[in-house]
Formats: sequence, C-alpha cells, structure tokens
Amino acid sequence: MIQTVQRIAEEAFIEIQREFPHIELASYENKIKGTLDTREEWTDEQVWQLLLHSAVERITSMEPDWTFIAARLYLKQLYKQAATTRGEKLAGYGDFPRLIQLLIEEGIYNSQLTVSYTKDEMDELSKLIDPEKDKLFTYIGIVTLSERYLARTLDKQPAELPQERWLIIAMTLMMNEPKSTRLHYVKEAYWALSNLYMTTATPTLANAGKSYGQLSSCFIDTVDDSLQGIFDANTDAANLSKNGGGLGIYLGKIRSQGSDIKGFKNVSSGVIPWMKQLNNTAVSVDQLGQRQGAIAVYLDIWHKDIFSFLETRLNNGDERRRTHDLFTGVTIPDLFMEAVDKREEWHLFDPHEIRKVMGYSLEDSFDEKRGEGTFRTRYKECVAHPHISKKTVPAIEIMKAIMISQLETGTPYMFYRDTVNRANPNKHTGMVYASNLCTEICQNMSPTVVIEEKTEDGKIVVTKDPGDYVVCNLSSISLARAVMDEVLERLILIQVRMLDNVIDMNNIPVLQAQLTNKKYRGIGLGTFGWQHLLALKGLSWESNEAVHYCDELYEQIAFLTIQASAELAAEKGSYPVFAGSDWDSGAYFEQRNYNEAKWQQLKETVKTSGMRNGYLLAVAPNSSTALIAGSTAGIDPVFRKEYMEEKKNYKIPVTAPDLSAQTTWYYKTVYFIDQHWSIRQNAKRQRHIDQAVSFNLYVRNDIKAKALLDLHLDAWESGLKTTYYVRSTASDIEECESCHS
Repeated sequence: MIQTVQRIAEEAFIEIQREFPHIELASYENKIKGTLDTREEWTDEQVWQLLLHSAVERITSMEPDWTFIAARLYLKQLYKQAATTRGEKLAGYGDFPRLIQLLIEEGIYNSQLTVSYTKDEMDELSKLIDPEKDKLFTYIGIVTLSERYLARTLDKQPAELPQERWLIIAMTLMMNEPKSTRLHYVKEAYWALSNLYMTTATPTLANAGKSYGQLSSCFIDTVDDSLQGIFDANTDAANLSKNGGGLGIYLGKIRSQGSDIKGFKNVSSGVIPWMKQLNNTAVSVDQLGQRQGAIAVYLDIWHKDIFSFLETRLNNGDERRRTHDLFTGVTIPDLFMEAVDKREEWHLFDPHEIRKVMGYSLEDSFDEKRGEGTFRTRYKECVAHPHISKKTVPAIEIMKAIMISQLETGTPYMFYRDTVNRANPNKHTGMVYASNLCTEICQNMSPTVVIEEKTEDGKIVVTKDPGDYVVCNLSSISLARAVMDEVLERLILIQVRMLDNVIDMNNIPVLQAQLTNKKYRGIGLGTFGWQHLLALKGLSWESNEAVHYCDELYEQIAFLTIQASAELAAEKGSYPVFAGSDWDSGAYFEQRNYNEAKWQQLKETVKTSGMRNGYLLAVAPNSSTALIAGSTAGIDPVFRKEYMEEKKNYKIPVTAPDLSAQTTWYYKTVYFIDQHWSIRQNAKRQRHIDQAVSFNLYVRNDIKAKALLDLHLDAWESGLKTTYYVRSTASDIEECESCHS
C-alpha cells in the first residue's frame, strides 16, 4: 500500500515539475511525504485529495501559478469520476456520442441532439474535443464550472466534462443552421468557447442541450394599472423565475397611495402592497431549485409613492412595508437632476390622475434634446394644472433618500430615462421605461392589456393585447484573451450568430416575451476582463491613456458587431420592425458622430442589407463566468489582488489574473480608485454601446453626502444611461446570477 501511495505522489510531482519547471516543489513534496508517513492506510482518493488541498493552500499573490497546478489535480479526479459514471475504463475524454445517449436516457439532455445530428456528424464533431484546452482553467474556474454547470446524472454523479459542455453548447446553438454550413459554425463556436475567448450567459451555459430550462438571461415587464394586469404580471414573473430568469419590472403606471378607484376617493393602497406580492414570489418560486428568484422593480422619481419605495429595503421602520428580497431602481429624467443640482423644488404626482385629467401618461414622454422636449413640457403642464394634485418637496430631499438607501443596501439603481430614450435606435415603435436586474438592457417596453374574457364552446377564452416584454440574450467577450490574441473579428462574427440563434431556439414560458423576442431580435454582446486587459497592456486605470483606449476598443467592438448583424441580415433577413428605425435612417451613426469613411460605408451597408438585431450591445456583470474564464468581472476593478472566494462548503484562494511583478502595479483595488476616472471611461464606452453597462460605483462607507452626489451628477452629465450598485465598504450586496455572461 505504501509503495502504491508513494508512486501516485511521485508521478504527480514529476508531472507538475514537467508542466511548471519554474515552480519550487521541495516544500510541497516534503509536506506530502511527511503526511503520507503518518499512517499506512491510504486510498487513492485520499492521496489525490492530499495533493490537491496542499496545492490549493499555496495559491497566493506571490505564487499565483499554483492555481493552475490545483486545477490539473482537480481535473484528474473529475476525469476519473466521469469515467466511472460513464462505465469507461480510461479516465479522461471518452466516447462522446455514448455520453449524449446516456444523458438523453437519464432525461438530462434533449433528445433533439440525436435527431438533428447524424452518427457520422457526431463522430466528426467528437474529433474537435481538445483536452489540452482544459489547461486554461484556474482552480476557481474549473471548480465553478464543474459544480454549477457541467451536466450530471439524476443521482448527481459527474458525467459531462468541460470540453463536452462547450461542444454541446455549440451543437445546440447551431442546430437549425443549414446542413451545408452547420458543422463549420459548430466548429467556430467550439473554437470561441474552448479557448475561453468568450462565455455564454449563465442560463445558456447551464441549460443548452438540456431537456429543461431556457437560454435567456433576464426579462423586463411593464405592469398595467389594473388588477388583472398586476396579478398577471406576478404570474408571469413566477413562470420566468421558475425557469431561471431574472426580472426587471416597471411599476410606474400603477396608481399611487390615496388615488381613486372607480371614482371612489382615497382608496388605492399604491405600489407597496404589490411589491410585497412580488417579494413573496421571489422567495417562494426559486430558480430551478438553485436560488431564490431575482427581481428588480423600478419607479419614476415623480411618482407620489417614491419615498415609501425608497424605504422598502431599509433595515428599520415598518416591516409590513419592507421588501428586502426585491432590488430597486429609480427612473430619472434630466429635469430632476437639474433640480437637484440647482436645489430646486420637485413635484410628485399620481400617474392615474394625470391620465384621467390630462389625457396622456407623463411616463410616456421624454426630452428629445438635452434641456428641451416633451417630458418637461408635460411635467410643467401638470404642475400648473389646477385639477392635478401634487406633493412638493425639495429635489435634494429625494436625492438624500436615494443615497441613504444606497449606502445601506446598495440600491436603488439609477436609470436616466431621457439619455436612454434619445439613444434608443427603435424609438419609432416604442420607448424604454426602465432596465433589467443588472441595468445593462434598454429596450422598448409596454404593458400587456387584457381586452376581454369570454366563454366559447365550453372554454374560457382570454384575449390580450401583448405588450413589449423584453428578453435579454447575452454573451461576453473575454477582453484580455481575445484582444491579446487579436481574434476579435473572427470571434464577434460567430458570437453574434450564436446569440441570434438563441432567439429562435428558446422556449420562453411567457407568450408576450416570445413575441417581443422575435419582433426586435435583441441581443446583448458584452465584455469582461477590462482591468485584466489594462494590466497586460501596462495601462493605469486612472489615466487619460486608459480612457482613450476604452474609447478606441469599444468603437472597434461596436463596428464589428454592427457589421456582423448586417451580414446576418443579408443572409437571414432583418428584424421585423427595422423599417423606420435609426438603423434604417442612418440616424444611429449620425448621433454618435461616426463620420470616418469605414463608418459611412457601414451605414450604407446597413441601409441596404438591414439589421438582423434591433439591439446589439450590453455589458453585463459577468462575475461567475469571468471566474470560469480566468479573468476580471465585467468592467470592474478587482476588490483585492488576493482574496478567498467563499462558497457554502469551502473557501478557495483567488488571485488577480496573470498576476506578476509586471502586472501587479496595474491592479489598483476598487476602493482606492477615484470613481470619476471610472465614469470617464464608461462615458467613452457608453457612446458605442446601444444599450447600457452594468456600472458599479465603489465608495467608502464614510463618504460625504456631497462627494456621492457629485458622482451621481458626473455620471448623469457624462451621458451614462444607468448606474448599478453603489458598493460601499459597509454594504453586503448579493450578486445577480441571472445576467452573468
């Protein structure tokens, strides 16, 4: 037994030394050998666990490469476990078609895989699997992928291996491509995924090829001001949450507390009770048994219930009016920020009363230009009208309530509605009231309205006028890897096709969301690893060089993404409401001052070929999938160069990616970065992003009110569409899983 144990350890030492010749192994070897000598009885599994745990303990900022050693040791065990599950003699990648058949029989995989692909095609695709690509994983990356995303049998035994997950995703997303080109696109998609040049969003990563779940990240609903509309919205939220979707829900059309109902005065209880209902839904209907539902609710800053709304997540006050499990966002016009800046008064209204008296909905308008437009005209009409009741408060008092909540809870998110709607390329068919759970999606929204219910031939028939129920289809570029390897052009071409195919393949349990998905064919191609890339490029975060590079890089990404969608439109047709859009008229390019010859040529191409997708770019938070890809999350700096990733059952040491004597100086941590530099970068980025960016503000918990206010004013004045969490050193903020891509 001792000889067998020693042989396993010695073989591991030799392999580590061969793969990592610069690593000093003496202390590691001595610890392993010393521990093995403490007793005679060791199983093979126990030896591997000892080797692994001792490697994990050595992951530090001084020796970051131990993360790759630990990953290799973990993979060795994973290969053995999967082989046992699959009944294969050799550990490692085995019979791929056999795996597919096994998991179809288990009810895990969708049987459509074997219907769509012939045995010959399966055999050919099996040859794509490259085990060497597993060497790209860090320890935290492979653990995260294995424990949360790789397919297991019904009794939770490991079956699928990492490269097989990438290939299954590629096969699923290319399933309906023409047979003459399908295998080519599968190969391209596998290339993109296996090299960790990109990641798909969490729902696609987890559910592609499966017999359950859906592929889109999150959804946005607009609630109609009617009892039927409110309860239908709650049912829709439950159905989407059950299938792993996160939600943004706009409540601004619902009448305020004290409003009338059917002419009876002062009887409405406002938005808070309906938020309580949604809060219960978020808690009771979980996401496929993995975590409770995730819902963000948005309300206009001029709504009479705004103060109560801003208190719903606080830890003090009346618990009957608290919704601790909902995230909050405020939708803010330019006029309010101007009033805050000038310390002017602000007026709060009941949206139902405005509709009844004025004949229009105030929330249905925006300022077409900075400083002038329909919203401020209508707002002033409502202020002046003798039959419109209003509550008048200093605008700064509302802003104070916002900032108090942000420092305690991280929310509300900020949604700058005029900026969003001015830049909306599809304003010809609607408007945007709010964003999603992670503040990066900005697409046309409208409520679904019940027209009639009647009995017909013994059945109950419900007729609805479907609103625009937004669907987020996301994936993200790993900037450090893709840019440094100079593959953006090839990558974005296949990535846009993958995202577009999600739209046709997805089975969304809310019908109006299905209709909206096909109407706009909206996608959200994003990025992560911004600080990782800056570190590799040797660019300081707080520098004009980084700001300029941000502008330059995201313009390139925008150009390639628009070009890819236009090419796809030439092949498959434009999204149904392309005609009359800013893409169609060329206004999209003019608004952003894209005057160079290549942009003018692309503008003409788009006019001729159309656009496959009405919305294209959105930068999501990406923290989970960035861990898998071994990079930094979203556009954020790191919290620390070295930290412990805490999960339910373990802690894993993690270091900043590619940490070395050369890069360490460029990993300045979040709470030591001047946030105005981050805003400058994001203002440049936002110009090229047709939707928005999950952009956090990081502040110390002792920040002065004026300093936080200055950040918000700077963000708004700089043209940011949204800001996500205000992350203070004192707040404990739960991550949004649904939108990770």
